[in-house]
Amino acid sequence: MSLVNFNGNILEENANFLNDGNRGLQYGDALFETLRVVNGTLFFWEDHYFRLMASMRILRMDIPMEFTMEYLEEQALKTMEANTLKDKARVKILIFRNHGGYYTPMDNGVQFIITATPLEHSFYTVQDTPYEVELFKDHFVNAALLSNLKTTNKLVNVIAGVYAKENNYDNCLLLNQKKQVVETINGNLFLVLGKTIKTPPLADGCLNGIIRKKLIELLKKLEGYTLEERSISPFELQKADELFFTNSIKGIVPITKYRKKTFKTDTAKNLVGKLNAMARLG
Repeated sequence: MSLVNFNGNILEENANFLNDGNRGLQYGDALFETLRVVNGTLFFWEDHYFRLMASMRILRMDIPMEFTMEYLEEQALKTMEANTLKDKARVKILIFRNHGGYYTPMDNGVQFIITATPLEHSFYTVQDTPYEVELFKDHFVNAALLSNLKTTNKLVNVIAGVYAKENNYDNCLLLNQKKQVVETINGNLFLVLGKTIKTPPLADGCLNGIIRKKLIELLKKLEGYTLEERSISPFELQKADELFFTNSIKGIVPITKYRKKTFKTDTAKNLVGKLNAMARLG
């Protein structure tokens, strides 16, 4: 049985610490950060922390004085220790607003839950396994600021995940209302054509991902590649040499097939080592 950290207190997983007034449950009024933690190091923790603080401000949540980088890092490691996860773990920090709503005064104060689960590998790896995707066209991501935030409002992603499972795809590519390709269900999309690497801009509605940010920083310094933050149309997908997506837990995941097109994985394999080096340096 795993243990959870609720507002700094370690509780058993089945403890009754939430109720029907929880705004995350009632309204999707919550944010989260998912972190890879290895040997006491929270990968890219400064980036995660400042994204969380900026997102809380955008959602007009009050930020408690104790919510320093040091305090939340301490709580994350405390949760790992309680679950006897010494070397490596996936840590999730969930922030939600206090009770209140339509019929009672809203309290902009917040509470938090931190969970920790085991990871298989200490550092990012690229698996040599088939990975097929398809466009999800039933619902669209909104090309607006709130889509950039890591909130619990993820119904499009959830339904796309069900669609992928029902049709034996490994993932889906999500579109915005302008029919531009935005991201995958669980990560930021990158397209490789020759020595040009494209990723959708935040204005298209993609998540403001941490690994997306770190790869953009890396690619701008890396000789031999040209990075473009530009919209991607569905017609470009089958012309690409490679497709891959990124997130904080898996790092870089190569896509090997979209419809009749198969893709190489050379660039993804080349970049994952450099991403690991960035993670070691913090």
